[in-house]
Amino acid sequence: MFVFIISVIILSVVIIGLSLKIYVKLVDCRYRSRNGLTNDETIVAFFHPFCNSGGGGERVLWVALRALRDKYPDCHYVVYTGDVEAKPEEILAKARNHFKIDLDDSSIRFVYLKRRYLIGCQLYPYFTLLGQSIGSVGLGLEALFNCRPNIFIDSMGYSFTFPVFKYLGGSRVVAYVHYPTISTDMLELVAQTRTSYNNRSFISNSPVLTKAKLMYYKLFAYLYGLMGRMAEIVMVNSSWTKGHVEHIWQREARTVYPPCNTSDLKQLSLANKNRLKIVSIGQIRPEKNHKLQLMAFKEFIDRLAADDNKSVAKLVIIGSCRDSDDEQRLDELKKLCHKLEIDDKVDFKINIPYDELKRQIEESSIGLHTMINEHFGIGVVECLASGLVTVTHDSGGPKLDLIRNETNGFLATDLHNFAEILYKIANLSDRQLMDIRVTARNSSDRFSEQQFETLFLQSIESVF
Repeated sequence: MFVFIISVIILSVVIIGLSLKIYVKLVDCRYRSRNGLTNDETIVAFFHPFCNSGGGGERVLWVALRALRDKYPDCHYVVYTGDVEAKPEEILAKARNHFKIDLDDSSIRFVYLKRRYLIGCQLYPYFTLLGQSIGSVGLGLEALFNCRPNIFIDSMGYSFTFPVFKYLGGSRVVAYVHYPTISTDMLELVAQTRTSYNNRSFISNSPVLTKAKLMYYKLFAYLYGLMGRMAEIVMVNSSWTKGHVEHIWQREARTVYPPCNTSDLKQLSLANKNRLKIVSIGQIRPEKNHKLQLMAFKEFIDRLAADDNKSVAKLVIIGSCRDSDDEQRLDELKKLCHKLEIDDKVDFKINIPYDELKRQIEESSIGLHTMINEHFGIGVVECLASGLVTVTHDSGGPKLDLIRNETNGFLATDLHNFAEILYKIANLSDRQLMDIRVTARNSSDRFSEQQFETLFLQSIESVF
């Protein structure tokens, strides 16, 4: 009886699998017929559900697309997106206005995904990582059932989609990893019972819940590694990400630093800056730790006031909001400003055009970035290229790849240390500030769009 039940289950799985593969073949025929494609033409698809967000990950998407289109113009390019409210021309216009990346409307097709909510954290208040990963399988199936690509490129870190495209779609899978879904740092944080945005206090204060979460994380890391090993080519954005991905996926990855618009930002003037104007660049997400920026800024201006310094310090937070959750976080930050009594000293510039971003940077003197274990830090590189005196957290990509402490910028460890370093910078001489600015600008050359395109095309050429 047991053997019979097992046989029925196996047979059912085989039948379902074959049925799905036949359906995907029909989808492929319909898509190619609708778009005037022959069976020999290569379809290259990017899985990027938030392609209209305007963050650093989106710059990677558009520069990578431009590079592939220029080298392989005969391929057909697709972007899977959940931005159903935005028309194709609006998405490309935002890429042009926000990043100065001009892509021809006719060279790219958008496949709109109506079930992006499956990867939203609000659906999974508990077991969020696992829930979102399983949700990404459903979203991946929706993508595949609309268009079957020959080459599938995940540019947002949804590795659980890999088996969907590799086995059902017969696609060659490429991964560009911005941030590992789980890392050894996350395991250590739980094991050490430290509270953070992804390890709430009621768990860190309970030995039983801590042990349970550690087991859950280890199981998830194992599954994450299985998924990662299905990719044919793996690229990562920093030394920090490379270490974690190679450890968990147990395979080699190539570091391809993300493209930063260094050439344009390097044209900004290094003179006539407001010595006490601080700029922060980053999406309004919890891990970016904007609350720490506000509290450190408050302590900094209190120290200035204690010295009878009448100069007016200013903090400008430049970022983008992806969804209603980000909008809510923005409201909470504004409420914190009011509580700290710094409303008149903090400006929020959300989803601003690129020219306005440049103007804000050019007027500023200091760049501030507070994320712990930032995977790379495109916003940090933009600060360096602009000649800002940059302060970042002493961890992750900024520590390993970007900042040489007190040479081209500063590394800080906690709230008081951030405030202390801001105060130190405010008291540097003009000559000392200029030396740091010039060194910072020169150190940004490794992260240009041209460097990214060269390494990206070299890394991916074997699948073409």
